Amino acid sequence: MRVVVALGGNALLRREERPDAAVQLANIRAAVSALAPLAHEHELVITHGNGPQVGVLALQSAADRSLSSPYPFDVLGAETQGMIGYWLLQSLQNALPGRQVCAMLNQTLVSAADPAFTDPTKFVGPVYDRTEAERLAAERGWTVKQDGSHWRRVVPSPRPQRVVETRLIRLLLTSGAVAVCAGGGGVPVIRDERGQLTGVEAVVDKDLTAALLAEALDADALLLLTDVPHVSLGYGTPGAEPIGGTTPAALRAQQFPAGSMGPKVDAVCRFVELTGAMAAIGALEDARAILDGAAGTVVTPSGSYREARYDGTQDLT
Repeated sequence: MRVVVALGGNALLRREERPDAAVQLANIRAAVSALAPLAHEHELVITHGNGPQVGVLALQSAADRSLSSPYPFDVLGAETQGMIGYWLLQSLQNALPGRQVCAMLNQTLVSAADPAFTDPTKFVGPVYDRTEAERLAAERGWTVKQDGSHWRRVVPSPRPQRVVETRLIRLLLTSGAVAVCAGGGGVPVIRDERGQLTGVEAVVDKDLTAALLAEALDADALLLLTDVPHVSLGYGTPGAEPIGGTTPAALRAQQFPAGSMGPKVDAVCRFVELTGAMAAIGALEDARAILDGAAGTVVTPSGSYREARYDGTQDLT
């Protein structure tokens, strides 16, 4: 099988953890231990989030008095691709001796007319209480919104249209390599009036990019791995109900927060609707069980994982 995995930013840097290199590297090594069994059995593409990391770099850039202006978000996105890609590359090489692994820098094409540029929704950087968030917003011209019980900075998140280097990623897979790519949703770029690529101030949602890439690569499965075991109705409430096997229509009938689970649900639904394959949302440590249909929220056209994997000859429901 060809499997595309999207690692959530919180799987690499958990809430309340200090964004030290040693902390993130330890988390990445744990992530790789969960993913290595998939690489032994399948063609594997790994994408990753960068919200916490790009936020830290943005703070550093804004505080650097040697700069006449902070680095733009496309540049910061590229920096995080290099940093996180390096950690994943090295950890995968150590976990998969003899296997070729490549960490790529990728651009993601977006539309300059995307309405997201006037309505920022993508969370970046550390969490704050409301008072501190509003103070920073006033000082630095940020837009801040509530993220669970905390507050965070938000930036534009235009919808991905195409991963520019898709054909190169396909070549890596056909050569037998594990590909680490499209980190942070890819560096956001538009085409100008001359047809030239140029970066824009935004962060692309990595789950939507992962779904777009999985479709373009003819993937058999898309796994969105995060720090929760499944999608839940009424998340965070005493009556929360986990969702197991389901369909795109059933998921789309529910309401999920735009800044957190909403894009994940949109991504898996879109992939399943367009390809007829399976997609899932679940915990990183359950990666192999999710692919086997034994954990997570698994989405297929009929709500049956076996239909997607075995052409309907067997059924789990």
